[in-house]
This record gives sequence, C-alpha cells and structure tokens, in this order.
Amino acid sequence: MSTSSVSSHPSAIAAGRLPAGAAAQLRAESVSVTLGGRPILTELDLTVTARSRLALVGENGRGKTTLLHVLAGAMRPDAGRVRSVGTTGLARQTMPVGEGETVGTLVREAIRPAQDALAALDRAAESLASGDADADADDAYAAALEAATRLDAWDAERRVDVALAALDACAERERPLRTLSVGQRYRVRLACLLGAPPDIWLLDEPTNHLDADGLAFLTDRLRAHPGGVVLVSHDRALLADVAREFLDLDPTEDGRPHRHTGGYDTWQAARLREREEWEQAYAAQQAEHRRLTDAAAQARDRLSTGWRPEKGTGKHTRQTRAPGLVRALNRDLEALEEHRVTVPVPPPRLRWPTLSTRAGVSLGCTDITVDGRLPEPVTLEVGAGDKILVTGRNGAGKSTLLGCLAGVVTPDAGEVRRRPGVRLAALLQEVPDWPADATADRVFDQHVGRLVTSGEVSDDQVVALGATGLLDAEARRTAVGRMSEGQRRRLHLALALAVRPHVLLLDEPTNHLSMGLVEEIAEAIRATEAAVVVATHDRQLIRDLASWRPVRVGLSGPRRSPDAGSRPGWRSR
Repeated sequence: MSTSSVSSHPSAIAAGRLPAGAAAQLRAESVSVTLGGRPILTELDLTVTARSRLALVGENGRGKTTLLHVLAGAMRPDAGRVRSVGTTGLARQTMPVGEGETVGTLVREAIRPAQDALAALDRAAESLASGDADADADDAYAAALEAATRLDAWDAERRVDVALAALDACAERERPLRTLSVGQRYRVRLACLLGAPPDIWLLDEPTNHLDADGLAFLTDRLRAHPGGVVLVSHDRALLADVAREFLDLDPTEDGRPHRHTGGYDTWQAARLREREEWEQAYAAQQAEHRRLTDAAAQARDRLSTGWRPEKGTGKHTRQTRAPGLVRALNRDLEALEEHRVTVPVPPPRLRWPTLSTRAGVSLGCTDITVDGRLPEPVTLEVGAGDKILVTGRNGAGKSTLLGCLAGVVTPDAGEVRRRPGVRLAALLQEVPDWPADATADRVFDQHVGRLVTSGEVSDDQVVALGATGLLDAEARRTAVGRMSEGQRRRLHLALALAVRPHVLLLDEPTNHLSMGLVEEIAEAIRATEAAVVVATHDRQLIRDLASWRPVRVGLSGPRRSPDAGSRPGWRSR
C-alpha cells in the first residue's frame, strides 16, 4: 500500500490507481497530532473501508477536522502514519479562493481523474490499432478500460452537472468564485465531489448551506455511494440516516476515544450512559477526598487540644490519650496520601443564562426587500417571548432577513423597527473578523467593554464567558486564529448571550457545533423566556421547533403577519 497525496485545493481528490481486486481502505496507525502545544490526537488507530459509514463526533476542538485532514494526507501527523488504497476525496469546512479561480476550475479538478482515464484508454486503443500490438499492449488496454469503467469516466461531467442542479449550485463554468457567496461556493465544491466520486469520501460539515432538497440529494448520494464515507456533521438527521459507526473523540474517563457500532440512537444512549458514569465517579472521588481531608483536620484538632491541657485539669488522662490521637492522625494522613484523584474533571455542559422578555412588540419590519438577496417583501413582528421559525430555499433571503432585523444589513425598501431599551443579540452565519492573535477572553472583554460603555448593558447584567460553559479555561486562553470553526462559533454565541438579550436572532445556530451542544441549545431556546427567531435548514431542529410560529421566506411562503404595522414608541433604523 502507498500513502496517498492530496492537492492543496479545497475540494481535493487524491488520485491513486486501485489495483485489480483490491478494496479501498484508509488505515491510521498510532496517529498523534499536537497543535499550539496541546495534544489533539494521541496514538489513534482507525481503519476505514469501502463499507464504512463512519461519523466522527465530539465537542468542538477535539480533533475531528484534524483527523479528516490527516486521513486525506492534507496534514502530516506528528507521529504515526496513514496508509491508503484507492482514491480519497476531502471536502473542507472552509474554502479559500485563489485569484482567477472559476466554477470551471472546480469542475475540471473534479473530473480530471475521469479525463485522465479516458486519455489513457485512447492511447492504449491507438497502440492496439497500430498493427504491431503485443501482449503488453493488450494488458495496457485491459487495465485502461478497467480504470475508465470503474470511474464511469464517460459520464463524469454529466454527473457533476446533475449534482450542481440538485444542490442549487452555480453551473456557469466562467463564473469567478470570488463573485459567489460563501454558501454558493460551498455548494459548487460539494457538487463537484459528489459528481465525480472517489473511493472514499471525507466530508467536513457537508450540510452547511444546503436547503431541504439539497439535504435529500446528499443523503441519497451518501447512502448509495459504493465506497466508504467518513462524516463530520452537526446534522442529527443526516447522521441518523447515514452513519452506522461513531468514533467519539470527546474526553473520556480513560482518556481514549470510544468507537460505537450501531446507529445514531445506540451511540446517543451509550454517550449519555458513559457521561453519567463519569460524572458520578468524579463526584464520588471528590466526596471521598473531602471526607478524608476533613477527617485528618479533625484528628489534628483533637491532637492539638489534647496534647497541652489546661493546668490542673485532667493532665494525666489527656496525656495518656495523646499516643492514640497521634496514631489516628497518622492513619488519616496516610489514607489521604493514598487517595489519588484519578478521574479527570468532566467537560462543562451548556449553562444557558436566565433571559427575560419585554412586554409588547420588541422588533419588527414592514415590506423590507434587499436587491438580489431578499426579493420578496417581508413584514414581521416579534413580540414578548415569541418563538419564530424562518425557513425557505437557498437564496430566498432568510439570512438577509435576520441581518436586516439585527441591523447589519440595510434594506433597499421598507422599514425595520426596534423598540427603545430592547436588548437584541444575533448569531449570524459569518463569524466576526476578530484579530487572529487575540485570545477568546480578550475578544469577549473588548466586546463587553464596548457594550457597557455604550450603555446597552450594565456590568452586573453581563453573562461572563466562563459562566456559559461554551469554552473551557484552556480554550478561553487560546488565540482565535488557532481555534477550530466550532470553537469560534461557540465564542460568537457567548458574545450574543453576554447582554442577556430580550430578543435573540439565530441564523443556522447548529452549524459547526458538536452534537451534544446542538441538543442542549435546542432545549434551551425552547425553554427561554426571551423572544427567539431561528432561520435554519437543519431538519432535526425544524422538527424540534415544530410548534413555533412558522415564517417561510420565498415565493411560496406567507409574507405578512396578520396584525403587522406601525406601533407607537418604535425607533426606525
């Protein structure tokens, strides 16, 4: 077997001929990776075959994306190695765009293995037709035909076009990638990978920026793919539909990743059971440590008061007790010394702050449109404690609507109103452009400082970063430039919660986040008293929020709340 090489292109496909009769396989052996001085992966062993439907799960920053990149050959491990047979395709979360790159650049990159196979077949056919062919020429033609057939090379470009259409992606070959939105670029890249499939897919958050039709197409392709699939995804519905194995990279009591066979429900039950056992073991060990500490302190106190009694009061009696007290103290100290705290602290859970609401209508808009982004006028009111679910196809304007409500996008027509004194916070899809060398603590402190100075929130109202459980102490000291996408998303959410908002706007709130946190957020936003507006394609989250007031943005959806209109006391923006 040979180690595959992957180009630096964001939609990389490692081309390697699969020997006749061989099965595609990736094998990681004792892989270790350290980033920023912190061990991310430690002596990890993993085998992926053509039958694998494996999900990498765990909290943000635990190494899921790192492991995908190591498997693809896009990152070298600090120790260990990866062996591969067959071709491997990697779809990254982020997609840097080079100067002059177009949609056609991605398409050509995707179908290049098929075109190379057809070119090799043409050369072999020409050699056979030359009239002086020998046994080697026959073998070369047979091998070239087998390679082209395995890739279904004749149909490669059509398959890419089908995928582009299914994902609602731009198919104009000359369209510069820089002119496309982040979501549009993502869909083009994913379509290229799905249309020209390698033997093993490595997909990092493939559901980001997909609508319901795109999600259905992706699910069908993953199920039908004849090769292996390794997924990193926050999409619970996708994992339930596709994954058959789960490698959980979350910290565990024994410090090792755990692999679970079976479906999503089996993994969830095992994860919850292991977490409860870990927390119980930690609590019991801490309680025993406190008991031994208290016993030693009491023995020391008894010895101190019994060793030098007051003059004339039971002197001889107390002195005869002294050796026993010394022995008791020594026993307690020995027990305390022998008791080692071996169970590590369990990772924090989400601690959603108590959020209040404001009576009356807090936020609203009337007939707003944005050229090219929100074509159909939308009128909406957000009242006290309202729970609103915004859905619609890609390009309908869901994110633009929330951006207008948040005040970061100016509508070309219509009006947005926010009631004075209402605290508003938004978690939009684009993470703010924080200085790469600033730690999470520094970013948070500067953000809160600006809010306090502006009078939007007082010091005693601020929800501290550590109080949310979104980032542990180590992550809070980490520069944002070294954080994972999920960790930056957690920081962004913490900034939104810091002001204890009366109205919370959430645009695809499950993107990039871990499965455990996604479920905790879904539960928290259902229970909070604050008004919440969610825009999402996440199928499971839509099911979780099925009782919320629906607003569908796009040609087929309603555009106006029944009682919308201007109200006294509003401030226009």
